[in-house]
Amino acid sequence: MSGILEGKRVLVTGVLMESSIAFHTAKLAQEQGAEVILTAFPRPTLTERIAKKLPKPAKVLELDVTNAEHLAGLEEKVRAELGGLDGVVHSIGFAPQDALGGNFLNTPWESVGTAMHVSAFSLKSLSMACLPMMSEGGAIVGLTFDAQLAWPQYDWMGPAKAALEATSRYLARDLGKQGIRCNLISAGPIKSMAAKSIPGFDQLADTWNHRSPLSWDVTDPEPAGRGVVALLSDWFPKTSGEIIHVDGGLHAIGA
Repeated sequence: MSGILEGKRVLVTGVLMESSIAFHTAKLAQEQGAEVILTAFPRPTLTERIAKKLPKPAKVLELDVTNAEHLAGLEEKVRAELGGLDGVVHSIGFAPQDALGGNFLNTPWESVGTAMHVSAFSLKSLSMACLPMMSEGGAIVGLTFDAQLAWPQYDWMGPAKAALEATSRYLARDLGKQGIRCNLISAGPIKSMAAKSIPGFDQLADTWNHRSPLSWDVTDPEPAGRGVVALLSDWFPKTSGEIIHVDGGLHAIGA
């Protein structure tokens, strides 16, 4: 029986650790029949080590999404490996330490600007770098953390995720005519590399122990990875500009 991504070529960013949603996305994508290529920054060698744990070999390309030269050179490198693309996974987010952990009112614009550039504008940058390779349409899927609410300790990553969510809707609007869908998975908290950079992460994640209708495991990224793979597949052919929550249902619960 063939997988739901049989014959598809998918670029996955953000594979930093085996505990990352991006790693489980790449693993599931391969298991579902996709050819996968990875990008990494700032340490491609780290991603190459983690990539060895995937079911099949995957090439790792260095890609700083804030570097115009890296973005301009992406097409040639990916075409050499895969010939083109059917799917792109944006799993990229970063904020300087002074933009997190309760410093919201005092964070300087320089740090806010970095968070916005890396975490939100990069969805547009990456999409445009990959667009020439998606001549037959395809799917772009990003990862967010529900930006409808203000979270403890999350500070400027919240507005950055809100900008990411808006960017996804505008990409859906502008890329639809080329048969490209753009959607996001809004995942519950996962103990990943990104989580380790958030002071007070455990306090934030503890909310799920009390309010999530479905039990939530912060050490299990696979449910979110399954959501990403589903959106990459042809099973959502007319869904775009959407945010699918994979958070145990917490987003629907008021108190």
